[in-house]
Formats: sequence, structure tokens, C-alpha cells
Amino acid sequence: MTFQRTKSNNKFNIAKCFYKFSALITCFTAMIVAANAMYGDDPIPGKEIRRLAKEQHVDAIKFYREFLSLPNDAAYPNDILNLVRWLEPHLVARGFKSKRLETAGNPVLFAERKYPGAKRTALIYLQADGQPVDPSRWNQPDPYMAVLKEQSATGIWEPIDWPQDDEYNPDWRIFARSAADSKGPVAQFFSAIDAIDNAEISPDIDLKVVIDTEEEKGSPHLLKVLQENAALMQADFMLVFDGPPHTSNEPTLVFGARGLTTITLTAYGPDKPQHSGHYGNFIPNPASHLTHILGSTKDIKGRVRIDEFYSDVKFDKVAKAQMEAVPKNETEILAAMKLAAPDRVGKTLQEAIQYPSFNIRGLSSGWVGGEARTIIPETATAEIDIRTTPETDPLQLVSLVREHIQDLGYYVTQGAPTIEERLTHPHIVSMTHNISYSAFRTDFDSPAGQVARAGIYRLYSKDPVLIRMLGGSSPISIFHAVLQVPIVLVPTVNIDNNQHAPDENLRIGSFFEGIAIILSILTHDIKE
Repeated sequence: MTFQRTKSNNKFNIAKCFYKFSALITCFTAMIVAANAMYGDDPIPGKEIRRLAKEQHVDAIKFYREFLSLPNDAAYPNDILNLVRWLEPHLVARGFKSKRLETAGNPVLFAERKYPGAKRTALIYLQADGQPVDPSRWNQPDPYMAVLKEQSATGIWEPIDWPQDDEYNPDWRIFARSAADSKGPVAQFFSAIDAIDNAEISPDIDLKVVIDTEEEKGSPHLLKVLQENAALMQADFMLVFDGPPHTSNEPTLVFGARGLTTITLTAYGPDKPQHSGHYGNFIPNPASHLTHILGSTKDIKGRVRIDEFYSDVKFDKVAKAQMEAVPKNETEILAAMKLAAPDRVGKTLQEAIQYPSFNIRGLSSGWVGGEARTIIPETATAEIDIRTTPETDPLQLVSLVREHIQDLGYYVTQGAPTIEERLTHPHIVSMTHNISYSAFRTDFDSPAGQVARAGIYRLYSKDPVLIRMLGGSSPISIFHAVLQVPIVLVPTVNIDNNQHAPDENLRIGSFFEGIAIILSILTHDIKE
């Protein structure tokens, strides 16, 4: 990495140098020597990173507010097209070559910028689309028009005027749809590039950028885009600027995510609802059968009882040390959720999410509440999600679930049973599944990990919180599967941002801090 000049760090009085040509030469030489002495082959100091980032604050807020004003629900293709058209010239203005990758849905935006003498190539993932909006549930006129708010003494977030300078209270918050998830990280990235350009820094890393416009829909077309453009996307490592940090709000890096597989179970009873007084104790109730199945899958401590469900997960000393190093916050989480104790799958939260999970996410049968009626329902349905890990095969877990149900005495179909099957088998359950995402995990010492860890250490003079694997799932796994590239997620927003919910927000201090984090990582000095 080379650093050619800096605007406000010059301690030399240039005006005096113009008196004589020789003095000018002497002054210019002294500036070069000073710059080389300050930067040379060493990374730019963290204090200088912060100064360069601070210079972008006013322009960054302006860019961010305009960006937030653009509707970005992926269900509305014209809005996404307008968003892409707005982003393209902003990329070009920052030295990127931009290209739309068309899909059967919304386009994926790809951009690339090369730097002289760069030693590595980083693929950057950003997300531009957002969750749907219900304006009636927002405490502001328009969720797409950013509102600056300050918290009152009673805890209420009250609107305030936007300042005319960069004097922002770090605890103020910007409220708008996608403020945190994930227009905030996009704006932070663009502002970090501005800081690099304004300081005439030439990073050691060439940049390739993928801007996803369907992430909130599960990125249904991303896999095909990657398969068709694998050569275009090739990089030494991948950085994902997205998501919240550890609940401590300390600088965090995340090195993986669990996969997601869903199962739908439907138990069958009479072909239409029957009177429970006439036929109770005689006609089988599908809700009873379904609850029998579901109740058999876990013990009272929350551990899955399906044979071999956890058997492939083992922890060596390194993995145990990595999990142990993450700050413990289980007590606070339980208190916030008003719970006395957690499930006992793992000793800690970090250990628990290293195992595959079996979660009943929804149940439906008959009627409830004011609509409840005395009937034997015709069907009962359960929706289940299984979070998989890199050690576990999702198809194998699905097979284990099916075998478990069969061992309980049920006949399992892959859809609604035929009349012949209904008349032949007394206990019938249909079971269908879908594999949404695979799991992935990157070594802490991979090229992605080294660059991200060094960048954060330079800024904070301490290591970030290193999360071995998220409990949730991400379309990022597609990149890992297709490109076989090490991936690190770099959270740059506050943990309490209301993402996906009304009144989504981003803390001003977190927004500015994210610019510095990204700038520090992108200007990492790579040694050969």
C-alpha cells in the first residue's frame, strides 16, 4: 500500500516555500520524507484512519440520507431498478467499472476497481434491498424519509433537526427502512472509498463488489448468477459488510453461518372435520398424532432425541478455546426474554449454535380462541426449520427425521396420501423438505481473517470478538459453495437496530465507526 499525500497533516508552511525555487524543492522533499517516515511500508496508524474517516462525515450523511429515500422492497422491480440506476453512477464516480448481471428477477450489480501494485483481490458483498414496509406501524410519516431522533429522559425517541455541520451526537439515531439492514453498510463502504481517494491512498487490495437486490427474498437467483459468472467473481477472499455485532456491541468478526433446511409435516385424520361428541374416542385426531411426533423429538432440556442427530459434531481444543473467548451474555439474554433457564444443548450460547437445531416454527390445526369449535380436525400441520452445520449433511438429517417418524409407527408420504393409502394405513404423515442454504465456516487465520482482524486491531489496539459461526443462515453460503473462497462477515451497525421491524434505526456513532472500520480493513498492508 502506498500513501501519497494527506490534506490536513502537513506541518509545513507551503507559502514560505514559494519565495525561492530552491526553498520550494527543499519543502517538497521534506514533505515526501515526512510522509514516507509516517507511512512507508507500515500501515496507516489508527489515529490517522479515524481522521480520514471523520473528514467524510458530512458527505457520508448526505449520501446516506439520499440513499435511504429510495424504496427498496424487492417485490417491486421498478423500485429496485431505480435503486440500481442510482447506484451505478456513484460507483463509476469512485473509479469502479460497473456491470448489471441480469436475472429472472431483479438484477445483481457487479463492480470492479483495480489499484496499482495490488497484491490480493477482495470480493465485497453488499445488500441494497430491504424488508417490506407497513407505514402505519412507524412513528414517522414516511419510513423511506430518514428522521434524526434523540432519546428523551423517559426513553422515547423524539425527532430533532438535522445539524448543518458534522457536530452529531454519537447517540442520536437515524430512523428509516434499511437504515441498518443494509443501506447503512453500503453507505459506509462508499464513504470509506471516498476517504481512500481523498487521501490518495493506493490499497494493496483490488476490489470486486457484488450488490444483492433480493437478499430479503432469499436471493433466489444468486446461485445461477454465481455459476454463470464464477470467473468474474474470483477473488482471494470475501468480506461481507452486513449484520449486527456481538451483543456487547464490541467490534466483531463472524466466520461462518449455519445452513437452513425446512420441513413440513402434515398428519391426516378424517377427510373433513367431524363432531368430537359423536366420534371422540373413535375417529383418530391428526393433531394428537402430530403432537405425539413433535413431543418425541426433544427432551425437557431441549436436546434433540432423534438418533444420531448430533453425532457428527465434535470440538477440538482450538474450537473450544474460540467459543470460550466470546464474551458471555446468557444471563442478560434470559432476563430480557423473561426466562428462567435456557435449553441445554450446549454449555453456552456459542456452543449451542455449533450444533444442528430442530425448531418448530409453526403449528396449525382446527380453530382456536373465539373460533374454537368441538371438532376432530381433518389435518394438522407443523412447519419445522433445521439449522445445519458444516459437519452435518442436511439430507442426512432429513433422513434421520423421517426414520424417527417411521419408527414411531407412522406411514410417511411425500405429499397428500392417495385414497388407497388412507384406507390402508391407520397413521399417515406427509413430509416434504427444502434446503435453502448450506452451512459454511472460515478459519480465523484465513486470508480474509488476517486482513479483517489486522484492520480492526489497528483501529482499536485490541482484537475483535471472533464469532466461530452465526446461529442464523445466510445466502453468503452460496459464494462459499461456488467460489470456494474464505469469507468473513464484518458487522458495522449497532445490535439494537430493529432490523426487519418498524422503526428500524442506526446509531450515528455506529455509522461513523463503520466507515473507519471498513477504511482500516481496506487499507491493510499486505506482506508478500
